[in-house]
Amino acid sequence: MPAATQSAPAVVHEAPRVSWRLASSFPNESPTLFAGAEDVARYVAEVTDGRFTIEIFPAGDLVQPGQVLEAVQHRVVDCGHTASTRYFDTDPALCFDAAVPFGLNTRQMNAWMNQGEGLALTRVLFDKYGILNFPCGYTGAQMGGWFRGEIKTVDDLRGLKVKAGGFARHVLSRLGATPVDIPAAEAYTALEQGVVDAVAWIGPYDDERLALYKVARNYYFPGWWAGTLQLSLYVNQGAYEELPKPYQTALALACNMASSNMIARYDAGNPDALRRLVSLGAQLKAFPKPVLQACQEASLAAYKELSAKDPMFKKLYDSMMAFRDKQVPWFRMAEGSFDNMVATLGQPGA
Repeated sequence: MPAATQSAPAVVHEAPRVSWRLASSFPNESPTLFAGAEDVARYVAEVTDGRFTIEIFPAGDLVQPGQVLEAVQHRVVDCGHTASTRYFDTDPALCFDAAVPFGLNTRQMNAWMNQGEGLALTRVLFDKYGILNFPCGYTGAQMGGWFRGEIKTVDDLRGLKVKAGGFARHVLSRLGATPVDIPAAEAYTALEQGVVDAVAWIGPYDDERLALYKVARNYYFPGWWAGTLQLSLYVNQGAYEELPKPYQTALALACNMASSNMIARYDAGNPDALRRLVSLGAQLKAFPKPVLQACQEASLAAYKELSAKDPMFKKLYDSMMAFRDKQVPWFRMAEGSFDNMVATLGQPGA
């Protein structure tokens, strides 16, 4: 009778411990934006039972806000949380990873990135920097900013000193405005002292904390430069490739959760914040249609020039705008008509 075969003991490979450093472009005084990185770190740690941890450094602690891309590229940090609009001067095409004038709203941007060509094309773009980009947060449609004076015609923009960033800065300068780059924390003093005439930040939920209504009561909309602002997690490709596959998956899922949470925070917080701002004296004003048309014409001219200089910019522009042009009629018919119906019919029984 053959001897019983003794089975080999099972070999258990313990999941490795990985510690990353993350540089945020946002100070922890901007809780909604900064929370995107906090969400990623929390979810990654929970999913991996604490074996994959990410230490977060607020803007300026380890890396200056505008240096996150370079820091991730050279692996000063393993990853960074930022808005790609910050790097318009480095490469204008990077803005398609964040927001461009007269572009996409939040749901359209999310769809273009995840079901259209957006993520594949932007990853080709980031490849030359040795970075893998993950969508990681959305602000929703932005406001047009706080103005000391009124904007009645496009001529009112000429000579105006405006805090704005990214592609918006480029378009505003074409219209005769003077873009000024100052930290959001200095916006109140800059408006009060006349260093700037207008400040474009995000929307009521964030703007409320800056108290700009005290020194610039005209609160304009819409923010034509950002139907939404997508934030991104930049990940050094070498660091990513060193991760076990389950950790890579955990990171991607954490970014998805961070995006969902940020959308919910803004959607929940903006209405009440706007009501409070109006009660404190903010005066809501729509940009006149001729002003918006002039901004659109200046944007189209910029798109044409930049497309002629850079084939990758053109490829991204053509893809995004083709996607937008298919989306807008559907959103206008379905989402827009539903919203208008609810607004015009009012509450049942009222």
